[in-house]
Amino acid sequence: MSGSYDESMIDVSSDSFWEVGNYKRSVKRVDDGSRLCNDLMNCLHERARIEKSYAQQLTEWGKRWRQLIEKGPQYGTLERAWSALCTEAEKVSDLHMEVKSALMGEDYEKLKNWQRDSYHKQMIGGYKETKEAEDGFRKAQKPWAKKLKEMETMKKSYHSACKEEKLAASRETNSKLENNNPDAQKKLQEKVEKCQQEVQKTKERYQKSLEELDKLTPQYMENMEQVFEQWQQFEDTRICFFRELLLEVKQHLDLSTNHRFQTIYQTLEDTVSAVDAEDDLKWFRSNHGPGMPMNWPQFENVDCSHPRSFRRRSIVDWSIDLNRTLSKREKKKPSEGVTLTGISQTAPDQHVPPVKTSSSASSMEKTTEWSDEDTGGNPFSSNGDGNPFEDEPAPSVSVSVAVRALYDYDGQEQDELTFKAGEELTKIGEEDDQGWCKGRLKNGQTGLYPANYVEDIQ
Repeated sequence: MSGSYDESMIDVSSDSFWEVGNYKRSVKRVDDGSRLCNDLMNCLHERARIEKSYAQQLTEWGKRWRQLIEKGPQYGTLERAWSALCTEAEKVSDLHMEVKSALMGEDYEKLKNWQRDSYHKQMIGGYKETKEAEDGFRKAQKPWAKKLKEMETMKKSYHSACKEEKLAASRETNSKLENNNPDAQKKLQEKVEKCQQEVQKTKERYQKSLEELDKLTPQYMENMEQVFEQWQQFEDTRICFFRELLLEVKQHLDLSTNHRFQTIYQTLEDTVSAVDAEDDLKWFRSNHGPGMPMNWPQFENVDCSHPRSFRRRSIVDWSIDLNRTLSKREKKKPSEGVTLTGISQTAPDQHVPPVKTSSSASSMEKTTEWSDEDTGGNPFSSNGDGNPFEDEPAPSVSVSVAVRALYDYDGQEQDELTFKAGEELTKIGEEDDQGWCKGRLKNGQTGLYPANYVEDIQ
């Protein structure tokens, strides 16, 4: 404080608000309000970073485990239930990102704007509200503090006079006991009387000053109450705002009240509850167990008496992929054996080209890419180590029969013919065990074609 009195000279005997200068705590509370705004903003900012980090970790976890589940051996309804955990993580991640956005975009900004409107910074530092509180308390306390200082001065003078009077009386008493010079005793007596008069005078001034201070006390208390109540209202505004803000933060953080959050876990529960061991076992049996179809070996009789449409039950009849038949001679390494894949029964009237082997086109020129000559690892090759249950290939017979195409056929290899339905060509070789014939088109091109794609011209 400043003015006509010095606060450093006042002995504050208690910690009461009414003591001079003790209003500083109320002034400091204004500064603390602004600092608490900063602290709460930092708190929300940190929580938003945690929400974002958690959301990112959930997303990464969900993606990584979804890939592992899809590539893993788990199957059926249990696979779907396991994958549902990843779906839950991704959806919850989205909700936590929304929480992060709400904390920073709504709550943080709202608090920041309120602080800017409630606490105004000064050019010289500090806040305008702090200075107003300081000035208000100082003005209300100044008259009483000034009178208090005067009273303290009077009290000090009175106490000093009492000490002087006591000392003079003691000296007079000692002088009488020692039978000193009468003149000295008279001087000491005069000194005592003078001190007694001074004590009386200072006592009166002290009492008067105290009475005047007592008269100022009610007004002092009223003024201080008014200023204090003003800043109580200011603090009440801050507390109420903080309360409302924290309730909004709670609403943003409390995902249990979000219907989307409830739906996520209801869906997860339904998916997990739908796991059916019987269905999963049945699926595995049908796709990887004894329930799979099989092209069991059958006795086949060769009938060369008249041409026939190719209807032999073969592995091709079981193919699940009508576009990928065994007519395509896929490349194999010498060490590879025969592998049959994607076997399922086709419709009985589906016309599929038969499988060509190296024996059916040994005289045709083959490209390196589609060569069938790599049969070193084939247990059914024709080098003496073939399938002992297969019939020996019939000897080549020179024929020349006019035939008509029943269906369109596009040659898949360089040694195959291409023709349209209704086109006529000449069969120049008998049908082999695999259902292939050698023929010649009208333009002179020769090659192989599926026997069941043509009929003899009567």
